[in-house]
Amino acid sequence: MPQTVESLGSDAVLARLNALHPKIIDLSLGRVETLLSTLGHPERRLAPVVHIAGTNGKGSVLAYLRAMHEAEGRRVQAYTSPHLVRFHERIRLSDGLIEEPALLALLEECEAANGGAPITFFEITTVAAFLAFAREPADLLLLEVGLGGRLDATNVIDTPALSVITPVSMDHTQYLGDSLEAIAFEKAGILKPGVPAVVGLQSPTALAVIEARAREIEAPLWIQGRDFEGAAGADALTYRDEAGEVELPFPALPGDHQQQNAILAMAAARRLGDLGPSLEACRHGLTQARWPARLQQLTHGPLVALLPANWSLWLDGGHNAAAAEALAAWLGRDRKPLRLIYGMLNTKAAADFLRPLAPLTERLEAIAIPGEPNSLSPEAAAEHARACGFAATARPNLDAAMAAALADSGPDGRVLICGSLYLAGKVLAENG
Repeated sequence: MPQTVESLGSDAVLARLNALHPKIIDLSLGRVETLLSTLGHPERRLAPVVHIAGTNGKGSVLAYLRAMHEAEGRRVQAYTSPHLVRFHERIRLSDGLIEEPALLALLEECEAANGGAPITFFEITTVAAFLAFAREPADLLLLEVGLGGRLDATNVIDTPALSVITPVSMDHTQYLGDSLEAIAFEKAGILKPGVPAVVGLQSPTALAVIEARAREIEAPLWIQGRDFEGAAGADALTYRDEAGEVELPFPALPGDHQQQNAILAMAAARRLGDLGPSLEACRHGLTQARWPARLQQLTHGPLVALLPANWSLWLDGGHNAAAAEALAAWLGRDRKPLRLIYGMLNTKAAADFLRPLAPLTERLEAIAIPGEPNSLSPEAAAEHARACGFAATARPNLDAAMAAALADSGPDGRVLICGSLYLAGKVLAENG
């Protein structure tokens, strides 16, 4: 996160909190529960919660739900991760992102209450978010799982108003297990006894695991493809459930996968009953939702200034096979030449991400993610890409990659920067 005068105080505390545990990720609820108890259980004083887990689409579904409820005039809080540019993005209060003085005070309060005990960065900052949310009146809290679900720090909410599980696929296997069954089991861990859950499109394997957990704890499920569905027509989406059929506008976020995310958000809004927004608010919200670094076209900044006429620059933070397949489906609709600038963490399955994009791409420029110690080197990233069929070259930095991507440019074309949300954040810091 770039330091500014406004965030120097919280940056310093965040750096200290990052050193409280030797691991970045250590899935457990015990440390969070202890700190929450010390602070008087703020997680028990929240607005009604919509808890969202899944592999892909969590943030987009949250963005649609937030826009829908705000269109209704509701006070909506939201918790998301990771941030792209500034930590403050993770904690959205009903009047906007948390401001620096409030964030600094909350972090210092949590740091003091924790007393130097081991706790991960995500855990202690989630507790800080709960404090912020508990101290402000709101109509709804949209709570995105950080990783997995069952042992995620957000999973201390005993009785949310609604659970949502977006499509589950292979990702974070070093933490969640190396099979789809294992990963689905972790995601299904957010289900609560008696709490309704809306479930997006799933593979038969993942759905079987989710249904088994729901039966075990008697959590009623509303499943896409069985209890509700949606389809795209020439000019609009059609949504259907047991209450009937309604027409919806295409969502603001591009891609067929975003149409499915919009259908899932609509189902969640309907399942909230009296807590949910009106149909007109849902329609308006779909057209107003914004979620950076998800097939986002950049329209200003130094990189955009380099573009020849009739070229466009796109940014996407997807980093797994399912995300790449959604990207490829959208990119393949346009015949304009495509060139990639690519960087990825060394913890991700690079080949799985790259393969769907190879047939569409003229060439790929590989870079390291600036300032990220767990990034693949440019040489390693290029080697992965060549193994997947790309004409790939290692470049020392983003500027060099951009220059190479635009070399020998024709009358029109596209550049896509992709492979990591961390890379997307670096790009948005200068061009967002």
